Amino acid sequence: MNNAKRKEILTRLRAANPSPTTELNFSSPFELLVAVTLSAQATDVGVNKATAKLFPVANTPQAIFDLGLEGLKDYIKTIGLYNAKAENVHKMCRILLDKHNGDVPEDREALQALPGVGRKTANVVLNTAFGWPTIAVDTHIFRVSNRTKLAVGKNVDQVEQKLLKVVPAEFKVDVHHWLILHGRYTCIARKPRCGSCIIEDLCEFKDKTE
Repeated sequence: MNNAKRKEILTRLRAANPSPTTELNFSSPFELLVAVTLSAQATDVGVNKATAKLFPVANTPQAIFDLGLEGLKDYIKTIGLYNAKAENVHKMCRILLDKHNGDVPEDREALQALPGVGRKTANVVLNTAFGWPTIAVDTHIFRVSNRTKLAVGKNVDQVEQKLLKVVPAEFKVDVHHWLILHGRYTCIARKPRCGSCIIEDLCEFKDKTE
């Protein structure tokens, strides 16, 4: 795929959704960090249902730490892998209190040093909470990037590096959200909805559907 076609794809996605954001509900960098940590192998809808009960009661590192591990589990037990996630979030709160004055660090290394936080989660927080031009590649972005030929790679790291290389600066802050939403609602895994896709004529996927 050439750069002119890539730019047109991103221009159309921007025109359709000029101010994209995550579908996770949050009102602070800490709430976002917790929500993204909980969202691994879970749906945003499921996470939002749990945090809708948790955050009104506890939405700071101190408040969640004070719930205790079992208290936290009670709020997130509807989410898959909640035992491990509760342990990570509880430990995360302790570290934020001890090392970062209860604030979410705007620093990749510091974020990735937190329990349950990998590169993808750090990218989401840096992008969505702090406006960094990072690109967190999840299963949706990996699929869309490879299927359309926007950025081809054998693994998420390769796709991330390719996107960072080929996406023009004016689109970098928002491209993460556009591609996730496109993969979630249009370029879905089993049978992409090519007939209602705004970039169908630019996409290089060979097995397009009606």
